[in-house]
Amino acid sequence: MSFIESISKSKDQITLYKLDESVLKKHLEPSSLFSEEINVCFLDTETTGLKIDKDEIIEIALRLLKIDKRTGSILSIENSYESFHDTDTILDPNITLITGITKDMIDGHKIDWTKVADIFDDSDIIIAHNARFDRAFLDRYLAISKEKVWACTHKDVNWLDRGFVKTSLELLSTWHGFYYDSHRAMNDVDALIHLVTHPSYVNEKPIIEVIKNSNKLHYKVVAVNSPFETKDILRSNYYRWNPNIRAWWKMIDEENVEKERDWLTKNVYNGYCLATIEQLALIDKYKKRF
Repeated sequence: MSFIESISKSKDQITLYKLDESVLKKHLEPSSLFSEEINVCFLDTETTGLKIDKDEIIEIALRLLKIDKRTGSILSIENSYESFHDTDTILDPNITLITGITKDMIDGHKIDWTKVADIFDDSDIIIAHNARFDRAFLDRYLAISKEKVWACTHKDVNWLDRGFVKTSLELLSTWHGFYYDSHRAMNDVDALIHLVTHPSYVNEKPIIEVIKNSNKLHYKVVAVNSPFETKDILRSNYYRWNPNIRAWWKMIDEENVEKERDWLTKNVYNGYCLATIEQLALIDKYKKRF
């Protein structure tokens, strides 16, 4: 599958529409006696680079929505905030090329972290398309971020089961029939909202899957004392090397704990599993672990 079936097609051409805030408002549905309401904050950041411990946020955008977790419908837009953030760092030309943000645009601007904290305080879940990246920055800047449940539309939606083999926000949006000016924070937020609440989904919208998965327990598996010759086997099973602890590790869902233990026993430890498997609190999901 590539494009969803509801996209307008004519011969070898397709028609895409441009997303703006009016599209989101058009799909608002009134609350009813049967609504099961949840406050969801969608968030995106633009940064000076990819080094979580050193780079800085230069733009942030948030929208707080009230969503019916039974149907996935947007009931209301409760709050929104966006801001540039100045930095003494010289912007890499590649960052400007990707985001369109220049030093002149952010000059003198500061994020009002009180406003961001207020939105977080009113949120049941914080959602980003790459939550591990965005959360690592927000946890540095905002204490309340560390106490919130985060969810990831890249990891917490099984896009492959839905027929999509690539998971970038731009490509998923195009496959769902719309485009937007990408890599600016609020544009990315609106695209993410529209994607996971897309009206083409008659049954379970992606946002429902995200909400369900945000409440699932997760475990950190560390393959301590794994033989050197098993490194390629571990890598092939999505383990990542962490030089700080000198071990391979990965995150798994609760339902896969025994399956993973059996796999390690058979393929890595030759009969006796030495790996540590640690249950994480819901608020610890997508935190920077090491």
